[in-house]
Amino acid sequence: MAVSLIFGVAGCGGDGETEGNSKTPKGYKVVSGVELCGGNAVSAEASKALKVITGMSRFEASGEEYTIAQATEDLIEAFPVTTVGREDICRVYTPMDASDFDLRITWRLVKGAPPDSPAAPKFTVLKMGEETLAAADMAYVQFACRSERLLNSSRVGHIRVGVEHWDVWREPEGDVEVLKDAYATVAHSVSLAMARELRCEKDGGLPARPVLDPA
Repeated sequence: MAVSLIFGVAGCGGDGETEGNSKTPKGYKVVSGVELCGGNAVSAEASKALKVITGMSRFEASGEEYTIAQATEDLIEAFPVTTVGREDICRVYTPMDASDFDLRITWRLVKGAPPDSPAAPKFTVLKMGEETLAAADMAYVQFACRSERLLNSSRVGHIRVGVEHWDVWREPEGDVEVLKDAYATVAHSVSLAMARELRCEKDGGLPARPVLDPA
């Protein structure tokens, strides 16, 4: 499984060297949202949502190993055993000269469909996949995948993708409902990209565009 490093995930994956007298790591790049996480995880719509969340439209480039393709290979290797914790797909960092913002994008293999119980008050339930929960600082999409890429194609994998602001001390800033929609849009984009990389039947039941109306 990939392990996150501060300049290996959202940074350039550089070796700490600098160019000239600059403190910028060698090879450091800043990119648009659609170029993050391997280039096929963040749609144009999700890139706009990242600007809503972070206030920025440019971000530190993801390390080469932090892609949907690599996360999918890790998931296939783990299947059908449920994962204990969350595994990184990638992280999103604002540029070095901007205000710090760390957004963690993860996947998990879970046991089955979510229980039929009320969500915590901070979450809005949306009609996407098996379960989608959106809050002002995080969102989760769970979908079911049947695919020939999984070890036993007769078994269904239950995959939970999360997008979470990785700062428990900072309260969300901005309109709560707008932020919920933004987090849900990013989580949907990454989930759909993973479902397609896995070649899940019917894209794991996920819609082509995010559904943001409450269930």
